[in-house]
Amino acid sequence: MHSIYIMKLGGIIRMNKRKRSKAAAWLLAVAFMLGSAIPAWAAEPTAPGIVKTDMQIATDLGVLQGDGSGVTAAYLAKTTTRMQAAILFLRLKGLEAVASAFGGTDNFSDAGTVSDGNKAILAYLKANPQLGWTGTGSGKFEPAAQVTAQQYYKVLLEALGYKQDADFTYDQTLNYARGLGLSQAAGAGSLRNAHVAAATVEALKARMKSGGKTLLDSLAGQKVIDAAKAAAAQYASIRIATDAALGSYLVDEAGKTLYMFMKDTPGISTCKDQCAVNWPVYYAENIQIPADLNAADFKTIVRDDGKKQTTYQGWPLYYYAKDGKAGDTLGQGVNQVWMVMNHSGVTIASLEGLGSYIADSKGMALYLYTKDSANLSVCKGNCEVNWPIFYTEHLPVMGQLKSTDFATITREDGTKQTTYQGWPLYYYVKDTKPGEVKGQDVGKVWYVIDPTAAAKPVVKAEPKTYSIEIAKFAFSVQELTVEAGSTITFTNNDPVMHNAVSDLLKEDGTPFFETKLLGKGESESVTIDKPGVYTYYCLPHKANMKATIIVK
Repeated sequence: MHSIYIMKLGGIIRMNKRKRSKAAAWLLAVAFMLGSAIPAWAAEPTAPGIVKTDMQIATDLGVLQGDGSGVTAAYLAKTTTRMQAAILFLRLKGLEAVASAFGGTDNFSDAGTVSDGNKAILAYLKANPQLGWTGTGSGKFEPAAQVTAQQYYKVLLEALGYKQDADFTYDQTLNYARGLGLSQAAGAGSLRNAHVAAATVEALKARMKSGGKTLLDSLAGQKVIDAAKAAAAQYASIRIATDAALGSYLVDEAGKTLYMFMKDTPGISTCKDQCAVNWPVYYAENIQIPADLNAADFKTIVRDDGKKQTTYQGWPLYYYAKDGKAGDTLGQGVNQVWMVMNHSGVTIASLEGLGSYIADSKGMALYLYTKDSANLSVCKGNCEVNWPIFYTEHLPVMGQLKSTDFATITREDGTKQTTYQGWPLYYYVKDTKPGEVKGQDVGKVWYVIDPTAAAKPVVKAEPKTYSIEIAKFAFSVQELTVEAGSTITFTNNDPVMHNAVSDLLKEDGTPFFETKLLGKGESESVTIDKPGVYTYYCLPHKANMKATIIVK
């Protein structure tokens, strides 16, 4: 992990006044030259008819309904549970109303953990094992357990009429789904609701196993989805493809690569005549995009031949005539002026008084948490509600940011999180639009990141010795942060016996540490080598005696 210069408001002066004046004069001169070079026919780019994200479309259709507050950023950041996945499955099968009204009383043994409405749904699933929701064993359903991408794609395949063991095995789920063009959330591991929105909308456009109708058409025919809304949701899709060499780039809904022409200028196409034959323009009136893309980045221009063309971040988009199938990138590097239209899930934003900082592709600020350590997030529970994690597969391949500075970690709950130079990245729930940095300096532990600062290796901290006293049925330090390899000594001062047992288990199922039962005045030491968050408890008094050790 590297140390990063953490930016304080007002802490950096990027230019002195003289330099700013010279820069301003230079920019005005360039602007004048560019302005005079724009042909008379070039109109100001306009917004396409409609650009909506997967989440917006899923919400419009009623497929994604959110929680009590609706489909909010906080809702989208939450992990998806088995209960939610089961409800979505029934909704996509047109069975939600029937299940909600089910009056059967035989139910899973843990049905008491859900609302009365959801109890009816669980009873319906138990009464209809052919639907595939037979529980997790021992009579349980585990409604609050998290859903993986593999489990949810099984739900989508079955909604499309495919059957496990008849059409695909469970182990083949993700590959089988990819073969049908369903892959938007395949790499997510444990799912969050934003992943579910993307995967579900993708499945709505897929054709049923029986052929002919799409899932969306089928649901509209059953009146599960309003027919007018279903018709309005037939947008052209722009997606993001990823290649080890090319990075992430834009493709159309068929997977055909979209290109940019380096001789163009923002909002103006200079590709004409034979060039336009070799490089057909891309245009769509209404566009559906994944959540990683920003609707404001898409515009429409009118070319000098009268045709419309879609632009991305100002650059006109093209196909290459020699690309014959999805995934072809034969136009990359042609004459050193044609490039795939790159997309990065991270970018650099700037704010006066703050300077440059790392943001997502929509300009939303990303933060680090100084209590984290190398590739380890300790933000959980309410912390994660206020500071939703950031994850993207789409890393920069050009410009100031380096893809090698970014990596992915898997959190304890199985979800993935993007890191920058080892620091896990987060949003702040109170930032509602690009340019807001309300999380800056919160609690003196949350900061945006300066991407221009030099990174220096952190000297590894030496292990130390720590003491935790046990008295009055409590551990003396409720949250202790130590260096890897440190020794912690527990001493019991109570007249009754206590011990300390790690909640975290090794692969063999035994605790990472467990002291013997200590009588009054007795001590025992443990050494923890592996970084992580270790909650622990006293076995005889587990309900009341708990604490945490964070190992960095």
